[in-house]
Amino acid sequence: MSKFKEDIQDALSCIQSGQTILVGGFGLVGAPLTLIDGLIQKDVKDLTIVSNNLGESGKGLGALLNQNKIKKGIGSYFTSNRDVGDKYQKGEIELELLPQGTLSESIRAGGAGLGGYYTTTGVGTDLAIGKEEREIDGVKYIFEKSIFADVALIRAYKADRLGNLVYYKTARNFNPIMATAAKNVIVEVDEVVEPGELNPEEVITPQIFVNTIVEAKQILTKEGVVSK
Repeated sequence: MSKFKEDIQDALSCIQSGQTILVGGFGLVGAPLTLIDGLIQKDVKDLTIVSNNLGESGKGLGALLNQNKIKKGIGSYFTSNRDVGDKYQKGEIELELLPQGTLSESIRAGGAGLGGYYTTTGVGTDLAIGKEEREIDGVKYIFEKSIFADVALIRAYKADRLGNLVYYKTARNFNPIMATAAKNVIVEVDEVVEPGELNPEEVITPQIFVNTIVEAKQILTKEGVVSK
């Protein structure tokens, strides 16, 4: 059964206002730029976006931010986009800051079916305010809830039509764990091949986690974001 779709809006048809969406990428590297562009064109609002950062000013998730479609951002590195801080100061967006390792583990835990976990990261800081604290073997921990989303938008290098995914170097970043932590997983790739053409030893995300595949129409180069 092929999971490939030609039309981006058809691929994004499961996304509705008010949903929580995981978005892969570290900055613009490994970000699903084609799917984000499709989301920019879609009539939705009040989204909660879980991503390492909210793109750059006017680029990637930064363009979605400027449309006022993001109600809340959950991530680690918002300062890469000055627009985020400006909107936060104006009360136009909610932000939840998580240390990068905590963000990653919260998504992994969500994909593993866990309700949450205890960590020493953030103990004694403002990040611990309002969170359960527990002492285990003389060490203080805080409880972090896991993250499981309605939809994950991720980026991979290649996919077969069944949905098995191969990633390219550091563009792998958050994408594989996000593929496990959402009800619907939509992936954009540079190339779609037939089943059996991928080396099984190189497959990182198996097809069971993938719902929909689209071909990337926008890519990141040294010159910036360009259309294919």
